[in-house]
Amino acid sequence: MRRVRFHAYGGPEVLRVEEAEAPEPGPGELLVRTEAIGVSLPSVRRTRGDGKGGGTPLPAVLGGEVAGAVTGLGPDVTGFAIGDRVTGLSFTGSYAEAATVPAALASRIPDGATSVDAVALVRGGQVALAALATAAPVGPESVLITGAASATGHLAVQLAKLRGVPRVVAAVGSAGKADFLYGLGADEVVTYEDGCWGEPADIVLDGVGGDLLPRAVAALAPGGRLVFFNSGGGTVPAHDLLAGAKTVTGLTMARFAATRPELYERHGAELWEHFFAGRLRAAVHARIPLAEAARAHEIIEARGNLGKVVLLA
Repeated sequence: MRRVRFHAYGGPEVLRVEEAEAPEPGPGELLVRTEAIGVSLPSVRRTRGDGKGGGTPLPAVLGGEVAGAVTGLGPDVTGFAIGDRVTGLSFTGSYAEAATVPAALASRIPDGATSVDAVALVRGGQVALAALATAAPVGPESVLITGAASATGHLAVQLAKLRGVPRVVAAVGSAGKADFLYGLGADEVVTYEDGCWGEPADIVLDGVGGDLLPRAVAALAPGGRLVFFNSGGGTVPAHDLLAGAKTVTGLTMARFAATRPELYERHGAELWEHFFAGRLRAAVHARIPLAEAARAHEIIEARGNLGKVVLLA
């Protein structure tokens, strides 16, 4: 099979297509013949050695969401069969024509949906719904979403409106993304360069972090809360939280799925229900062959995507 690895840290140019043996599924794992592979900002950061990826021994593979058909079952797997169409997370290498996926992190793709649909919808939608569940907006509370045109952000904008949030503010890197976000239901669109992001928001869902995090906290109204679900890091002075009685909560999907499995399952059903009813658009910015993974990373690095960037195996 073909796979993509990197042997040195750097930009998109470090990605290399190689031939390799297909992996064997271990206990509790599925072997999936990949059809669609999600490309994310954390993967791009990892190739540069940023964050957690900096200590990874080289050569390294990239993990992430995949979708395709089950071709093998590891020991102790129940509830899945050869031929099932699934989507899920692969930690052993998603940029490949075959990948292992923990059965606990896999879900079936409904009839009528494609593998590309699944990669564009499920993971980003689960993160968006988990962030909203963690923030728990009530009544007239407003929500500001950073990285609003991203794979997760554009779904969060729509899901916040579907949940009845009266004011959803989309924060993005450039004004050229405004029409896309207004078309998804955003009430206001601001750019990171704007001196003011409008009236303070009760809730911020932060998908960017880094240098933007202090501004995101500053955009909160007194008593507001921020849900942090990105790989960008960042620092917030404790005094800023104390002075405004604000809170910051970190969100990891592994913990959310493990501690709230019933809600995680309901969220998955909700996403597909909205999708098939035409209420939720899972935008795909580009479909790119696996062999051109570097081009996909270039799009993400330039922050030019509107929705998901997908590799086709």
